[in-house]
Amino acid sequence: MGHTRTSITLRNPRRRDLLPVTVEALVDTGALTLCIPEHLAAKLQLEMDSADWRRATMADGRLQDVPYVGPVEVSFGNRRCYGGTLVMGDEVLLGAVQMEDLDLIVVPSHRRVVVNPASPDFPSALVKRQGHAA
Repeated sequence: MGHTRTSITLRNPRRRDLLPVTVEALVDTGALTLCIPEHLAAKLQLEMDSADWRRATMADGRLQDVPYVGPVEVSFGNRRCYGGTLVMGDEVLLGAVQMEDLDLIVVPSHRRVVVNPASPDFPSALVKRQGHAA
């Protein structure tokens, strides 16, 4: 099937004087959260506090302690969300948390990311499941 990549824009919402950065992100619905390389965290002037680290499990099962910074504003089309990001790797990785928050879907046959056609004007969210029996 191949890899899916998409263009997203990242911004430090605490520093509106800085220009946003548009990047090509690797889309990984199996990864939970956004990951950005250290040079991008520096460009966005996201502070890396030594107390804010997360233990990340790599695809090969290794554990690695990595900086966690934020907030980061993530934009795709007419949508945006806010949250933290892991600082690691050599490219931007768009994970499932941001995909859900932005209400985006992957079209595997075309290797593209699109706004959920069921909610084209703004993101929708499933907050509570009704009628679910225990």
